[in-house]
Amino acid sequence: MDTSLYKGIHVYCETKGDRVIDNSLELLGEAAMLKEKMGQDTVVTAVIIGDDVEKHVETLARHGADKVVVVEDEKYSVYRPDYYAEALAKVADEYKPEIVLVGATHKGEEIGPTAAKILDTGMAAHCVELNIREDGEFLQVVPAFGGKVLGDILCPKHRPQMASMKAGLADKVIFEGKEAEVERFNPEVTGYGDKIEVIEVIEDTTERVSLSNAELIVAGGFGIGTQEGWDKLEKLAKLLHGATGCTRPALDEGWTEREETMVGTSGVAIKPKVYIGFGISGAAHHTCGIKGAGTIISVNRDKDAPIFDVSDYKVVSDWEKIVDALIEKLSE
Repeated sequence: MDTSLYKGIHVYCETKGDRVIDNSLELLGEAAMLKEKMGQDTVVTAVIIGDDVEKHVETLARHGADKVVVVEDEKYSVYRPDYYAEALAKVADEYKPEIVLVGATHKGEEIGPTAAKILDTGMAAHCVELNIREDGEFLQVVPAFGGKVLGDILCPKHRPQMASMKAGLADKVIFEGKEAEVERFNPEVTGYGDKIEVIEVIEDTTERVSLSNAELIVAGGFGIGTQEGWDKLEKLAKLLHGATGCTRPALDEGWTEREETMVGTSGVAIKPKVYIGFGISGAAHHTCGIKGAGTIISVNRDKDAPIFDVSDYKVVSDWEKIVDALIEKLSE
C-alpha cells in the first residue's frame, strides 16, 4: 500500500434525532488538535450519513470541519450497521484519508470495525489519547488490564488509520464564522441485502439527565449490594437534580440497564462540577473516567479504598447511613 496517497482526517459524525451527538463534535475538536501537529494543509472532513443530514453542515463547520461529505439517501432513514459501515468505507476509499475517527458509541462500535474490515486496515478501540509523534506517526493510546496499563497503538503499513474514542475525553472547540466546503457523495451500498430485515423500530423517549452534561453525578459500585440500595441512589440523584452513574459490577448486577451510565475506560468519561461516589472501591478502569470531575466526594467503609487516593473529600462510613441522612435532609 502506498501510504503517501492518503491525506487528511475524516470524522464520522453520528446523529441522534435532529442533532449531531456531542461525541462527534468532540472528535472534530480532537481532529483540529491533530491538524495543528500534522500541518495546516491537513483537511478535517466530517462524514455524515443519513436521510436528512445536510442541514447539519453549519454545525459541523462551526466545530472544526473544513469539508463535509454528505451521504444522504432514503435507505439510511432506518439504521442498519451494514449500510452505514459500507458507506463510511466507500467514502474513505474515494477520498483516501490518512486518519478516520469514530465515536465509541453503540452505533460507532458497529460501524467503525466493520468499515475497517472492509478497508483491510486496523482500528484502535476506546482510545483515551490521540497524538502525532515527532516522526509523524499517528499514536493511539488504549487502556488495558482494567486501565492499569496504557498501550501505544501504531498502524504504520495500512491506511486509513482508524480509532474510536468515548464521549467526554475530548473537548468541543468552536470556530466562529467558519464555513465548510460541501461534497455530496452517494455510493452504491448493498450491505447484507435481505439477510437483515427491520421488523420494528422502538424509540426510547424516556427523559434522563445525560452524564456528559450533568453538573452533579451520584455514582454507585458493587458495594451498594442490592437493587433497593440502588433505588436509593437514584432518589438521591433526583433530589440533587443530578444524574446516576455506575461501575461495571453495578451494571452486571442489573441494578441499572443502560450502558451509557457506566463510567470508566469501557464506559464514559465525565466532567461534572461534583461527583459523589458510594460503595466504589476505586479500580483504575473507573477512576480514569472521573479525572475531569471538579470536586470528588467518596464514601466507603474501607479507609484504605483506592478511591480515596483521587478524592477531594473522603468519608469513611457505611454508604447507606450517609445516603439516608442526605435524602431525609433534602426531602425537608
